[in-house]
Amino acid sequence: MPDAPEQTAIGPDVLRVAMDHARRGVNLQVALRGVLVAFVALTVVFVPPARDVFACVLVAAGYALWALAVFLWTRGGSDTPVRLAWVALLMDLLVIGSLTMLTGLSTPQSWTSDVFAAGFLLIPVLAATQLRATVCAAVAGATLAVFLVAAIVTQEANAEPWGSLLLRTMIVAGVGLGCVGLSRIQRSRVETIGSLVNDRTDLLDQLTGIEEHERRALSEALHDGALQYVLAARQDLEDARDTGDAASFDRIEEALLESSRLLRTTVSELHPAVLDRAGLTAALGDLVRTAAGRAGFVGEVSTDGWPDERTPLDGILYRTARELVGNAAKHASASTLRLSLTGSDGCARLVVADDGVGLPADAMTTSLRRGHIGLASHRVRIEAAGGTFTAAPAAEGGTVVAVQLPL
Repeated sequence: MPDAPEQTAIGPDVLRVAMDHARRGVNLQVALRGVLVAFVALTVVFVPPARDVFACVLVAAGYALWALAVFLWTRGGSDTPVRLAWVALLMDLLVIGSLTMLTGLSTPQSWTSDVFAAGFLLIPVLAATQLRATVCAAVAGATLAVFLVAAIVTQEANAEPWGSLLLRTMIVAGVGLGCVGLSRIQRSRVETIGSLVNDRTDLLDQLTGIEEHERRALSEALHDGALQYVLAARQDLEDARDTGDAASFDRIEEALLESSRLLRTTVSELHPAVLDRAGLTAALGDLVRTAAGRAGFVGEVSTDGWPDERTPLDGILYRTARELVGNAAKHASASTLRLSLTGSDGCARLVVADDGVGLPADAMTTSLRRGHIGLASHRVRIEAAGGTFTAAPAAEGGTVVAVQLPL
């Protein structure tokens, strides 16, 4: 399981994934303990010591009952066994250590002690099922210490040379180090999965608000633009009925023409026909000209070197440019806006720069808090496609936003 500080920094979806993997590790640990119980029982049956057989049988039977109790404990739905399953490893270590020293001291001429000593190798493997490398390291260190003590205690009885003892200890140490490394790798994989789940949750949260954001933007565009001209035309129509003033008819015609233009612009922004017919460069030029006419800035477009044929990136580049140009038109109070699109070295690079009031450092965070997810959602899309999205103050004032995507 993740440590406490990490639990406060990640969401419930990530914790659920981490808990699921930790529970699988506990299940594997319980299964391997069954192997260890069988190993102890078979050793007592097939390689019994010459003396203290009854004591070994009692230890083996008690160990089997205890392992069954741990199995039943971990079957419950509580998270407590998942968090505390590592404590059971201490009993495994105690049983193997006790049997090794008991049989080694009482019957030095038998193989029983040597067989039991092999069980030490399985204990670090049980610890490696944990998602905490520190716990695995502690158990592996304790296993190495108990193995070394048992080997020293039984050394004289078994007449084992120091060279043999140290070599066996080195093997146990190597297994322990390998298990700690495996535990770290397993933890790293779970953290990577957790990070992906976190990103997925953020994406879903942002995508759920996109429809509402688009509807609000469309409503504002229609209300502040075409609807106002239609209402004015209706008022002029009533005046024209009463007075027959020719100027009223002129104003009606002007209002209807402007309404048509604004409606055509809005429809084009929702799905630009020019993007399908003439390509990305023409669509970007039309986008900047429309925004410049609406906001009153000078728009400059440079697409030198961009291919005339369609590319898979046309849609995402156009939508991103539309968001950036729209934001500049609404909020930047700029006198000039420059848009450039280039394709070289296998990358597409879109840059939108203005000389307006500038973009605060925490602009995206503040916008997200207020429910405006436009820029943030485009940045997520760009990064999900393997690109980069950067926004920074311009050297001479204003804002420069650069987008880079692999072609």
